[in-house]
Amino acid sequence: MTRYTPEMRERALRMLAEALPDHPNLWSAVRHVAGLLGMSPETLRVWHRRLEVDAGVKPGVPSDAAEEIKRLKRENAELRKANEILKAASVFFAKELDRP
Repeated sequence: MTRYTPEMRERALRMLAEALPDHPNLWSAVRHVAGLLGMSPETLRVWHRRLEVDAGVKPGVPSDAAEEIKRLKRENAELRKANEILKAASVFFAKELDRP
């Protein structure tokens, strides 16, 4: 999997925006620009879709909200794990206190 820099992404999206008027549809422009840049048309199409969602043009979860959801899910999982450990410890110590 090739990772592109944010600058490359911005450049590709800028080129796509400039090429759109010269093509009959989005997919044609995506294929053209992706070919010029030597990247997969699907990568460029996904970037364009993400740009539209983030701009509120298309429905979907914006990038910043998706990142926040991912962070909160990770935090929730850690808290659940800690809670289970604390429950197990409280059971253990409760048994110790019941011993004569």
